[in-house]
Amino acid sequence: MYTAYTAHASDRFGRSHERARHQAPASRHEDVQATLTRLEAIATIMDSAVRIPGTKIVMGLDALLGLLPVVGDAISGAIGSYLIWEARRLGASRVLIARMATNTTIDTVLGSIPIVGDVLDVAYKSNRKNIDLLKAHLEKHGVRTTGANGKIIDATYRAETLRG
Repeated sequence: MYTAYTAHASDRFGRSHERARHQAPASRHEDVQATLTRLEAIATIMDSAVRIPGTKIVMGLDALLGLLPVVGDAISGAIGSYLIWEARRLGASRVLIARMATNTTIDTVLGSIPIVGDVLDVAYKSNRKNIDLLKAHLEKHGVRTTGANGKIIDATYRAETLRG
C-alpha cells in the first residue's frame, strides 16, 4: 500500500541516521474513491434499495434479512461490521469508529426484537448513517471525495471559500 523511502535525520546529539519513511502512493485518491464508492453501494443495497410503491418509504436488504429470526440480524450486523472495518482501513479515528459501531449495534440489537425490530429496520438506516459519517470525516481531513453530482469535493477548497 505504501512505498518506503529513506530520509536523513539527526538525533538530539547531532548524529546522522537514515530512517525509513512511508510515502503514500500517487493513486491513494483513486483507492479511497473506489473504496468509498463500494461502501456506498453496500449501504444503498442494505438500507434503501427498494421504494415501496405508492409511498415514500424505502427499504433495503437489512429489513428483509430482519425477517429471518436471529440469523438475518447477525448477517446484517456482519455487513455493518465490514463497513466499519473498511472505514478503519481508510484511517477513520477511534471516535468515528465508536460512533459507527454504536449505530450498527443499535440496528442489530433493536432489529432482533420480533415485529418491532422489523419496523425499526426500515426506519433506522445505520449503514447509510455510517457512510455519511465516514464521508464527513474524510472531507474534514482533506481527502477529496466525489459528491452526488459527480463533482469532486475538496475540504480545503470548501474551507477557503467559506472564509473569503
